[in-house]
Amino acid sequence: MELIELCKSAKSAKYEIAGLNEREKNAALRYIAQKLIDNSKEIIEANNVDLDNGVANGMHQGLLDRLRLTPERIEGMAEGIRQVADLDDPIGITLSDSKRPNGLEIEKITVPMGVIGIIYESRPNVTADAFALCFKAGSAVILKGGKDAINSNMAIVKSIRLGLIESGITPEAIQLIEATDRETTKNFMQMKDYVDLLIPRGGAGLIKAVVENSTIPVIETGTGNCHIYVDESADQDMAVDIIYNAKTQRIGVCNAMESLVVHESIAREFLPKVYKKLAEKEVEFRGDDESCNILPEALHATEDDYYAEFLDYILSVKTVKDVGEAIAWINEHNTGHSDAIISENRENQEKFLQGVDSACVYVNASTRFTDGFEFGFGAEIGISTQKLHARGPMGLNQIVSYKYLIRGNGQIRE
Repeated sequence: MELIELCKSAKSAKYEIAGLNEREKNAALRYIAQKLIDNSKEIIEANNVDLDNGVANGMHQGLLDRLRLTPERIEGMAEGIRQVADLDDPIGITLSDSKRPNGLEIEKITVPMGVIGIIYESRPNVTADAFALCFKAGSAVILKGGKDAINSNMAIVKSIRLGLIESGITPEAIQLIEATDRETTKNFMQMKDYVDLLIPRGGAGLIKAVVENSTIPVIETGTGNCHIYVDESADQDMAVDIIYNAKTQRIGVCNAMESLVVHESIAREFLPKVYKKLAEKEVEFRGDDESCNILPEALHATEDDYYAEFLDYILSVKTVKDVGEAIAWINEHNTGHSDAIISENRENQEKFLQGVDSACVYVNASTRFTDGFEFGFGAEIGISTQKLHARGPMGLNQIVSYKYLIRGNGQIRE
């Protein structure tokens, strides 16, 4: 289908989706969740084609991990959809109401956004997550995934559309742009007559391109140079476990840890401990002079290393004199995504929570929890690192709009 026709179809479908009640939406979502599981074999076969192409094209291990689907990950996708179905309906909620001196009654209620466009890279789970959230929020969705996951995305969308048809709902509620060329992507960013909101999910290059080229309003989702600061009062065994999880559980995700900041008074004791643990995954350390003196195996970090989202088994290391320097360092080098402090000092915990300028700031926990599923939002449509409209994991309540209902009894303005 031509891009313009696809966008027109989504715009037409948004009115039908907006008219569905909560029961109808929830029933369809639960049916579609099961449809994905029933069609796991076909979806994984399509995903294997993408994985084979990725290996042949020299795709990085972290990106292959993002791309890979397994029965367990498909079950996770389905569970995310079920969780969205279990959430309260975000549409038709009264946000405020008032009565003016002239008798006008003014009510502010939540309404669907309309048509939401998502541009994303090699993460086929986004296909299911984005549909579920947009659909529950009463909107149609147009998806533009990366070419590396095109076969996976097509298989997932096929299952979703079949589930919609069998639920008596228009399949045009979800559209997939199958063309993988950059010109189509750029043209999609110009479809402001049909698309009400555009959300990019991916690396810094993709996000920058969308922000700079789109004529559609954009919610900017950011890359993740996530820091963990280990304070002088930290439980060091806890710190090692948290860092190991945050860095190595999944290296190809935006909430994975990329940078370690350590109080200088414990660096000589702590760094060998964490290095030994991360050596189990062959993590490469790139540090400042102090950390390299302590760890002969470490490489000297460049300035660029401290700003990098590696998505790899690489970790930058910086030693600091106190929590204030740690906060300043993190605010200078992070991406506003997720940062954590490991500390038993309540005063330092609060300084860190209040001082670090990120969407999610943690005490004694892994940054890997920055996720709509983990926050109880069901699936998520992205992690916003901007400050207007939405920030952090974006669930249902962040992808609706509102309008005013004004009721009168003959008032005219003098």
